[in-house]
Amino acid sequence: MAKRVAVIGAGAAGLCAARHLSASPDLFSVVCFDMSSTVGGTWNYTDLTGKDEHDLPVQSSMYKNLRTNLPKEVMAFPNFPFQTSKPSYIVHQDVLEYLESYAAHYNLYKYIKLNTMVTNVHSRPCEGERELWDVSYCPVSAQDKILTQEFDAVMVCNGHYALPLYPTIPGMEEFKGQVVHSHDYRIPEIFRGKRVVCLGAAASGQDIAIDVSSEAKLVYLSHNKARLETYLPENVKQKLGIQALGPHSVIFLNGEEAEIDILLLCTGYHYHFPFLSEDCQVQISDERLTPLYKHLIHIDHPTMAFIGIPKTICPFPQFDVQVRFFLSGLSGRFRLPSKPDMLSDTERDFQRRLSEGLPPRYAHVLGPRQWEYNDELAQLADIELIPRVVQKLYDYVHETRVKDIVHYKNRNYKLVNSEDFQAL
Repeated sequence: MAKRVAVIGAGAAGLCAARHLSASPDLFSVVCFDMSSTVGGTWNYTDLTGKDEHDLPVQSSMYKNLRTNLPKEVMAFPNFPFQTSKPSYIVHQDVLEYLESYAAHYNLYKYIKLNTMVTNVHSRPCEGERELWDVSYCPVSAQDKILTQEFDAVMVCNGHYALPLYPTIPGMEEFKGQVVHSHDYRIPEIFRGKRVVCLGAAASGQDIAIDVSSEAKLVYLSHNKARLETYLPENVKQKLGIQALGPHSVIFLNGEEAEIDILLLCTGYHYHFPFLSEDCQVQISDERLTPLYKHLIHIDHPTMAFIGIPKTICPFPQFDVQVRFFLSGLSGRFRLPSKPDMLSDTERDFQRRLSEGLPPRYAHVLGPRQWEYNDELAQLADIELIPRVVQKLYDYVHETRVKDIVHYKNRNYKLVNSEDFQAL
């Protein structure tokens, strides 16, 4: 009998899960749930911020002028390339169109319940070591009409760009200016003529600072990373992190004070799973989700997977490997290690990071580690590796980006084969 699998979320990760599940109807049956009226997850742009028409938090963090910070040549799912007619760095509408075409190509819409909110996921022991999952859900337009369905496994694919992380900054309560999180950033025009501090200089923070600078009088890019050795617009100045805020000013860590109008927080997001009941035994501390084997499989409940937890990655190809790794174990083709061995493996990975001086909140940050991670999952599950050209181009793009964060998106690339690419 086919195993019934619930997929929560119909963004890139959820669509990838539905695609591979539906490809083996003798092994799996799938139901995918998403709160939106269409697929695509965070790639669905909306002018709305705060709450939507159903009084639910707006999920998307997309801003109007966003272009991808990775070329489409490395972003694609395996064997499903983006349109070659598009430039390498595409606008968010192109990514949404790609995900919609992916869903149509693999005939996924018939498995997806749109405008549907998952309200509760409950673990229920069954005979022997078997476990069942009760998934409760309702229409977003009728949240009192809750239904419950039974599943053999759950794949959590709800992303982690919906619940903003607000830092604690002394003086923020007294600050008279505007405080905006990047989750609610949409257009630069509202910053016209303003003095803005953009706190946070990860990839999205850099991109948003550049976007804001097109309208703002002055942008302070405030961060504690090594100084960016890159060309910047004349009205963008790098500063250290923030020590405190005054009613109309910011005090940087070196004691320097500057008058500002707006504080723009590019400080990231929390992992957030409000639909998981306590018996799911998921713990989140310092942005670390436990207990997860390979940042993916719930060690105490191995029929539950979390797709897309790692940060600083090339996402779509990794989602594909993660999904196929989990399904290989779920089908019995690959046997997971024992619980003690999985716990030991997870702790070794965490302690190695701490020994390198990384804070606990970097538990799921991969960066250069992602390629070894992807290969390990593929080899364990005996599935094909991500083509090496993806890593080569990803690393090359990183080198070009750090030298010129303003103009690097003007370049175009072509994949020659599974090993090599060409800069056009």
